[in-house]
Amino acid sequence: MENNNTVVVAVCGKGGVGKTCISALLTKILCADNNNKVLAIDADPAVGLASSLGITIKKTLDDIRTGLITNIKDEKNIPKKELLATIDYELFEALVERQNLAFLAIGRPETAGCYCKINSFLREIIKEMVPNFDYVIIDGEAGIEQVNRRVMGMVTHLLLVTDTSLKGKNVAETIENVAQRSISYKKKGLILNMMKEMAHLDAFRQKTALPIIGWLPEDDLIRHYDREGTSFFELGPSEAQKALEKIATDFLTPGE
Repeated sequence: MENNNTVVVAVCGKGGVGKTCISALLTKILCADNNNKVLAIDADPAVGLASSLGITIKKTLDDIRTGLITNIKDEKNIPKKELLATIDYELFEALVERQNLAFLAIGRPETAGCYCKINSFLREIIKEMVPNFDYVIIDGEAGIEQVNRRVMGMVTHLLLVTDTSLKGKNVAETIENVAQRSISYKKKGLILNMMKEMAHLDAFRQKTALPIIGWLPEDDLIRHYDREGTSFFELGPSEAQKALEKIATDFLTPGE
């Protein structure tokens, strides 16, 4: 990752604060420029990002991993070259492509067991994919568990999301503390989502040292699309999207 300008954004926060909606909106915003090559990674086992982008998942990374474990148990000593070729083929099947967007779902968290080599292979394959894109958006699972695992090691921009609740703030701060020790990123920022009153913003600033890079208003249209599982690519003019466009312009500048 040292010598390429791929912007890798991890969208993290407490469950229910709207991080998947923000991941979907951000993906839509970036894909609006046809010159951008965008990879969206759904790292939440609930795979909500796929629905928000109107994508049908046929295979997840965990499906690939589980199949490889089964084959190794059955066939034992599979040559490394053959194993890599199998992973490459399976990953191609799992990758959904649509115009300038590619999509990959991680699936369930890694299960217990000594499969370090397989996990390492999968991580390396993803790392090899990343430089082929201008932007990578990772919709992380709720909480902090994933910060230490898998795709998070490639992050350049840590995008924290919270509502105005104390619990949401505490989770965002905990994620940032763990990320400082676990991953190397260039920029971090906090978005306040579903804001109802500007007074809440001023009060929130007094409670956290995290850099607040913007806020999104509560948006009934976004809520409707999310509830109905309608693709955000079909979303018309939205106040939340306008606000996120401004945030993205300042925050997601390649090379910073």
